[in-house]
Amino acid sequence: MKLDFEKGNGLVPAIIQDSCTQQVLMLGYMNEEALELTKSEGRVHFFSRTKNRIWLKGETSENYLFVENIAEDCDSDALLIQVKPAGNVCHTGSFSCFGEKNSKGFLYELEEKISGRIDQKSENSYTYDLFQRGINKVAQKVGEEAVELVIEAKDDNAELFKNEAADLMYHFLILLKAKSFSLSDIEEVLLARDKK
Repeated sequence: MKLDFEKGNGLVPAIIQDSCTQQVLMLGYMNEEALELTKSEGRVHFFSRTKNRIWLKGETSENYLFVENIAEDCDSDALLIQVKPAGNVCHTGSFSCFGEKNSKGFLYELEEKISGRIDQKSENSYTYDLFQRGINKVAQKVGEEAVELVIEAKDDNAELFKNEAADLMYHFLILLKAKSFSLSDIEEVLLARDKK
């Protein structure tokens, strides 16, 4: 990285984005020292313009921002830092400084939870229990949920339709995990189709 710190009087803006949901969480400023600490420790540090010092995000709340990726913009005067937040990010207690958590990107968060339950072999977990019964049972469940969704599509009950769609999506995510694929793999196929 060859960031231009001089353009911003020794600071560059750092946009913080949830690596899973892609939601923008906050904007902060970094000097060279804050950036180096962020890279070396794997937790986001900023330069506080009001306190005139380096501060570790979460130093009092313990809601740290764990770095997943750092990218600079095309002019080398701003950063996009993708993170896994340890909790709410805003000092007001909100999930984001730009409002509450939104539903966009939630499927990726749900996919992580499903994967975590399976990887950790969570006892008393419906998800892990179904996964353990094998690919045939998982695929059968996806088929059952798809049929239930088709049946509800023919009726006029919006709530039942949405709930069946959610059940299908949940079980589809388990099937992806069982096949060692992810939602982003399917997105890539759809994106490639869109380019044709």
